[in-house]
Amino acid sequence: MRVNDADDEKSRGHRRPLRRRAFLGGSVAAAATTAAGGARAVTADAEAGSGELRAGAGRAVIELPSSMLPLDGFTTVHDDLYVRVLLVRGAERSVALVVLDLTSISSEGVAALRTIVSDAADVEPADILLTVTHTFSTPHIQPGSGVSSPFMAQVSQAASTAVAAAVTSLRAAKVGHGSGECDVNVNRDVLTADGWWLGTGESGTSDKGVGVTRLDDADGNAIAVLVNYAVQSSVMLDSVMANDDHPVTADLAGAAVAHVEKQFGGDTVGFFLVGACGDQAPAFRSKRYTMDKDKKWSQTDASDAGWLLLTVQGERLGTEAVRVAQAIRTGSDATLELVTSSVTVDAVQQGHATAPTKEYTFAPDGTAEVPLWALQIGDGVFTGVAPELSADTGLSIRKHSPFAHTAVLSMLDGGAKNMADSRSYARITYEAVDSAYAQGSAERVAARIGDLLDSLHDRHD
Repeated sequence: MRVNDADDEKSRGHRRPLRRRAFLGGSVAAAATTAAGGARAVTADAEAGSGELRAGAGRAVIELPSSMLPLDGFTTVHDDLYVRVLLVRGAERSVALVVLDLTSISSEGVAALRTIVSDAADVEPADILLTVTHTFSTPHIQPGSGVSSPFMAQVSQAASTAVAAAVTSLRAAKVGHGSGECDVNVNRDVLTADGWWLGTGESGTSDKGVGVTRLDDADGNAIAVLVNYAVQSSVMLDSVMANDDHPVTADLAGAAVAHVEKQFGGDTVGFFLVGACGDQAPAFRSKRYTMDKDKKWSQTDASDAGWLLLTVQGERLGTEAVRVAQAIRTGSDATLELVTSSVTVDAVQQGHATAPTKEYTFAPDGTAEVPLWALQIGDGVFTGVAPELSADTGLSIRKHSPFAHTAVLSMLDGGAKNMADSRSYARITYEAVDSAYAQGSAERVAARIGDLLDSLHDRHD
């Protein structure tokens, strides 16, 4: 389903009002390329609720042998990175969800992984949702590096193993959704003497909501548990150990999912779906910014002690996800539909913020096409974009969604830079300077997503 600009102008006239890092492999150009590929609706059944869902899930370690280290500045592996694949089949169509423990992944890498999953699982490439957990403590797969780099080869091998496991484990499935709250994130925008910068912005907007989706087999055993939370996995970002090691880690997302998988045991696969995380940092980071009484900022590294911060916060988020998952009653609603659209927004020249500032010029740089995704499974929906949305944008999308259970995702299709909300531009925050999208883009995207969800909901109402 594609909505053109003329339709957008008309829809914005009558719909409900909406209130309104670091390298990333995605870019405005990559997003435009994705959108140019077209959009399609994928419907599992002729009528909502008919037929039967089947689901399978698999995971595999992205092996990083010592012979490959140091790599991209990383010298050792603290905990494993994974590729996780969820395969859901309806009566007529199949959809695959691929989640990678990476910061981001280039468009070339995304295309290569889609081919692997498509061939192995008999899923159309357009019906594969691919995202990253946005942990910053991993090597990058940069644009132009191609798919032949040793690290990309390891990612591809893990994807092949994970999708094979998902296909093998396919069985009749039921789905349910639930929500909870967890306080392990915080708004990272703080006002310093030199302008807005990064830190612990306790008074800023922060989305504490934890969205959980559970897929069970016919015997009530959990096939997969999906966790949606708005936070960057950056507890150990740039933290260097006492012995000068710089470790690879799946960070907060990895720790939370590891807790979920341990509690459910068996073959249950946990998935972390990063939410509107642009201005959301872990409450406690190893290498952190602090301010004195005069609002002068500095940086401190807890080094090896940071692992305790990671363990405790991951366990806390994982515990809440398990609590919510256990309370979910899965049902036989077999609705499976994936729709995509896009919206054209104004672009700006992306800056590279290295310190706070009170003056900055956002230079116009044409337009950009932003692809949108909405995946309905049962009576819940997952929707989002490639750029990192801010918490206010994510909360607004959820508030105005016609679905009782709405997960808002950033970092789809490999990820892209920040798409800050309007207030961020007025403050000249890190997220605004880091963005390649002009002020107002986030609000325009939120409105278009609202239209997309309304249309999807109306078809099954």
